[in-house]
Amino acid sequence: MRIVIPGGTGQVGGILRRSLAARGHDVVVLSRRVAPLEPGVRHLLWDGRTVGDWAAELDGAAAVVNLAGRSVSCRYTDENLRQMMASRVESTRAVGRALEQVGRPPAVWLQMSTATIYADRRDAPNDEETGIIGGDEPGVPPYWEYSVRIARRWEAAQQEATLPHTRRVAMRAAMVMSPDRGGVLDYLLRMARLGLGGPVAGGGQYVSWIHDRDLVRAVDLLLARDDLDGPVNLAAPGPLPQRELMRDLRRAWGRRPGLPATRAMAEVGAWALGTDTELLLKSRRVVPTRLLEAGFEFEHPAWPGAAADLVARVRGR
Repeated sequence: MRIVIPGGTGQVGGILRRSLAARGHDVVVLSRRVAPLEPGVRHLLWDGRTVGDWAAELDGAAAVVNLAGRSVSCRYTDENLRQMMASRVESTRAVGRALEQVGRPPAVWLQMSTATIYADRRDAPNDEETGIIGGDEPGVPPYWEYSVRIARRWEAAQQEATLPHTRRVAMRAAMVMSPDRGGVLDYLLRMARLGLGGPVAGGGQYVSWIHDRDLVRAVDLLLARDDLDGPVNLAAPGPLPQRELMRDLRRAWGRRPGLPATRAMAEVGAWALGTDTELLLKSRRVVPTRLLEAGFEFEHPAWPGAAADLVARVRGR
């Protein structure tokens, strides 16, 4: 079947398009720059804002999986936050307008969202029904609220289009762990190899994650199950404190030491890596209640086994 993936050139897009193409699907990727030839994948140009000739690929397609949006792996300056907002909201609106115009829109629209939409908390997990949407937590940096605002507007943009026959799912994804270069695991392993992968600011903040192969299988389920719509958490059922996540990763790599870091040291490290401390300090305790209720069985529900598998694949690479 034909599956259109706007923004399919990033880390998550690479994971999905390779898997779908390997299984014989007709994969169409929309991106802002020319991409190299790739077996089973057609790359088309779009600007992420306006409807163009690419819309014809949506007519009669089985699904659209929109992953477009500026990477969050950057310093959260005012300009970068504005770009994050614009790239997510404008691209989602462009997909919606295109779907309204075609004669045979896809039966399902999977829209990337983020687990960052939930509140910074450690007392209880956030699921789709009872989870607390963030933005009002006391004592957190003001710009963390803007990250939540981006997520809320991102999801709202998907609902603006009039599409009575297209099922819509907002995929609230946790950190996707894969052996690909440039992904979150790559950064974490770099710190672990340098002996810097210890607790950050005490390490009690929770990290929600999902193994790349479970991500693919969850997307397969969302494409197939016509009874699932609205927000769905894409996260393993075992979120864990940051200090435990890094401990298990160091053990998987070879029992490297892990020096602890204060909040101030984390600021310096994040600056050196060109990223932001929100990714290290915000407690994302997210669980996949709707996936589990739908009967989804994780291949990697717990982090120690997932870390061992991922490290073995990195070494094999």
